[in-house]
Amino acid sequence: MPPGTESGNMGGVLDDWIAEAKTELGVDLDVDVAGLLDMTKVVAHGVARPAAPLTAFLVGYAAAGAGGGSEAVAEACRKAVALAERRAAGQRDGNGPG
Repeated sequence: MPPGTESGNMGGVLDDWIAEAKTELGVDLDVDVAGLLDMTKVVAHGVARPAAPLTAFLVGYAAAGAGGGSEAVAEACRKAVALAERRAAGQRDGNGPG
């Protein structure tokens, strides 16, 4: 188990990591960590686990293409969640993806 992840101390580790990554990548944006994690959870369970990080990348790319900013990220997350939920519902109903 990585240091700092035991006993529910994940928040501090994530906060530190996000701050370091933003600095390293030159990103000046408030990150909705909970929103991104919720989106990746829906994708991981509704599509496949490996789809979660790939979708997170696509959400960031889509948000940048839409002009960037927190609202663009939130909108891209909403779209990704809706897609994953539709796909999961289709699979439960026997209709396949989409």
